[in-house]
Amino acid sequence: MTKAALSGFLAWLRRRAENVAAALLAIVFISFILQIAFRYLLGWPVGWTLEVSTLAWTWLVLWGAVFVVRESDEIRFDVIFSAVPDRLRRFCVIVSGLVLAGLFAVSLPAVVDYVTFMKVESISYIDLRLDYAFSIYILFAVAVVARALYRVWSAARGRPPKMSDPSHLRED
Repeated sequence: MTKAALSGFLAWLRRRAENVAAALLAIVFISFILQIAFRYLLGWPVGWTLEVSTLAWTWLVLWGAVFVVRESDEIRFDVIFSAVPDRLRRFCVIVSGLVLAGLFAVSLPAVVDYVTFMKVESISYIDLRLDYAFSIYILFAVAVVARALYRVWSAARGRPPKMSDPSHLRED
């Protein structure tokens, strides 16, 4: 597969991930509107809309963090980080990336155990097993480790971290 073909395929996958995120947001919105309609227009309070909305929101946030949000999209408060030289910034990225990857990697076996254990429980109204509901967190934790290690690898190779200070950004 050529580099252009791979790039095109990855862009296609990214658009599909954005489609999934948009669908999850639509589910949250529709569930919220249904909750209002059932409760206040029909006088019939239902619980499943809250569960669907909460589950879809949880999946939306974690799915988006894994597949949609780019590093340049993240909000950071890095006044000090932006003011130090490239070499020190790379060192900070390496240390923080290793700590973050280490913490998530160490917690991963316990996370997998907990999620698989939760197959014995289900969500009340919609009768969905909790291991399915929480499974997105495993993917999220693996993605956090992978992204942190990629940033460490990039910084160790001498690539300076991307600046988030608008006065230092360049248009590519």
